Amino acid sequence: MVDTVKIQDKKQTKMIAHRGASRLERENTLPAFIAAGNRTYFGAECDIHVTTDGKYLVYHDNETERLCDKNLILEENDSETLRALRLKEIDSEEFSETLKIPTFEEYLAVLSRYGKTAVVELKNRMKEENIREVIDICKKRYTLDRVIFISFDFDNLLTVRKILPEQPVQFLTGELTEGVIDTLAEHKIDAEVGWWTLSEEVRAQFHAKGVTVNCWTCDDPKGA
Repeated sequence: MVDTVKIQDKKQTKMIAHRGASRLERENTLPAFIAAGNRTYFGAECDIHVTTDGKYLVYHDNETERLCDKNLILEENDSETLRALRLKEIDSEEFSETLKIPTFEEYLAVLSRYGKTAVVELKNRMKEENIREVIDICKKRYTLDRVIFISFDFDNLLTVRKILPEQPVQFLTGELTEGVIDTLAEHKIDAEVGWWTLSEEVRAQFHAKGVTVNCWTCDDPKGA
């Protein structure tokens, strides 16, 4: 029986289901988000791409080869073509006849139903008009009070900060380069650091500058 990673003493830690409950259901699918909604997670993370017809689809990789029956680049295809692909069942090489790449609206609908925080990763560099549309979708389908935007692309977060000066945003990084904490503090952007980089000393450095720091993504109970 497959189960999620269990942490016996999580104290006040707010746990986020990475790509949904992705040990139980295929990552970044509606079943994975529903499974997260039915558990005690604070929120569920997703990854979004912009398609050629201006839609926003939930999928991690830039290409579909790892999970789908055809290899397509997300940003170079329209939403109808991408949503026609079949995804592999969880822990299987068999393709499902029911799983589809979700729309961003479908993801938000699930999180709204269960009252979970939406952690939305803007996967690649987005135009300002796209980020404004993503924000508008959040307003219409859920509430910005329960949305955190994250990205490896710093400019995406600067755009969110420009549009929404008080919105929670977090810069994703696996390594701490010189000056990054000062830059985040200057722009009032928080951090989400790879768990292997995060330590008590690093946490103290962030907090000294008034920057909230979270960690991603630890699947090892001992490490967690």
